Amino acid sequence: MPTFVGGIHPPEKKELSEHKKITPLKPPARVVILLRQHLGAPAKAAVSIGDEVKIGTVVGAPEGFVSAPVHASVSGKVIALGEFPTAMGRPAVAVVIENNGKEEWEPLKEAPDPMSLSPEEIKEKIKAAGIVGMGGATFPTFVKLSPPKEKPIDVIIINGAECEPYLTADHRLMVEKPTEIVTGLRLIMKALGVKKGIIGIEDNKPDAIEAMRKASSQYPEIEVCVPHVKYPQGAEKMLIKAATGREVPPRALPMDVGVVVQNIGTTYAVYEAVRFGKPLIERITTVTGEGIKEPNNYLVRIGTPVSELVNASGGMRNGTGKVVAGGPMMGFAISSLDVPVTKGTSGILVLPEEGIFHADDYKPCIRCSRCVDVCPMQLQPGLFSVLVEKGHYEDAKAANLFDCFECGSCAFVCPSKRPIVQLIRLGKSMVKP
Repeated sequence: MPTFVGGIHPPEKKELSEHKKITPLKPPARVVILLRQHLGAPAKAAVSIGDEVKIGTVVGAPEGFVSAPVHASVSGKVIALGEFPTAMGRPAVAVVIENNGKEEWEPLKEAPDPMSLSPEEIKEKIKAAGIVGMGGATFPTFVKLSPPKEKPIDVIIINGAECEPYLTADHRLMVEKPTEIVTGLRLIMKALGVKKGIIGIEDNKPDAIEAMRKASSQYPEIEVCVPHVKYPQGAEKMLIKAATGREVPPRALPMDVGVVVQNIGTTYAVYEAVRFGKPLIERITTVTGEGIKEPNNYLVRIGTPVSELVNASGGMRNGTGKVVAGGPMMGFAISSLDVPVTKGTSGILVLPEEGIFHADDYKPCIRCSRCVDVCPMQLQPGLFSVLVEKGHYEDAKAANLFDCFECGSCAFVCPSKRPIVQLIRLGKSMVKP
């Protein structure tokens, strides 16, 4: 069974929500639409306080090639424009819309036969919809579908691994919308002129594997690849290795080996954008963890406060210690439930205080090399942490600091409980790539 060197096997904890069907969440009374919901240049406000908007109105216009438009997720009035808290801890500019409850949409341009569209038409619809990578990376999808001519693409991989513990949003989407996902893959393949598509799903999701194989059975150019369960199998470079045998060199991109990788949620959004002209105004988000009373998977509007998801899930249990945007390995602990859902919010994880390690719990590195053994990039995470801790940022960079994609495998196995990922992030922030 295909896999990669290194990696770990943390408790999966997916049983909390993997059998919970996707539930549409009622739109909130007001939404906070961040203008930076993607990598690259943030969008520029395209509305003013007092403006009336509909669902799908562009409230943030893209600035530059690596950027994406941002749309209103409810109809109503713009009541504020300013800086608001984010999951990353840094305030960012957002548009606040008071919901009038009318659910009025901007006119949508449907395509009853989306496969009849030209590659250029498909890409323009994706660009206009503001679709970004919904697995958490949030790289603008249109940019991924516009590789340089000197880097031809011959394989599209759809990432359904969802290797992060607890999270089940992609799992449920594959079970409930397999035909739409396959159509989205075919549209991406047509946009790039590619004849080979692969759907990668870890072997702990048999119902999703069955659904996707059935939906793609009439298309011989599409195959379902089933890698062995191991974290971080869902990382692009690991999945490419497992699905194609190709190795992406350090500092290189998937396109350098002829591959484009898209997330399951992104692929579904592509289908909705091309078929119905629907912008990315909502996404599937898992609310889970031992600290939440009723774990579930929700279809939630972008800009919805996290508090709405927590309340819809029955609230938090006594003794809750931390709320995380994302999963336990690569997510960010949030300081307020007022933080809004963004295009990249794959999950909200509520953890009990028991078992949580705090900043003052860690000890010096004992050079056991466990972090080296599990690093999927075959780096020296412990060395990075020591260098950054001592302020030797340039030395950390010279040791290939930027090859790390912060999967957290090193911190998981560290017997000294060192905050290796946080130190690596600090080191990256102190020097240029």
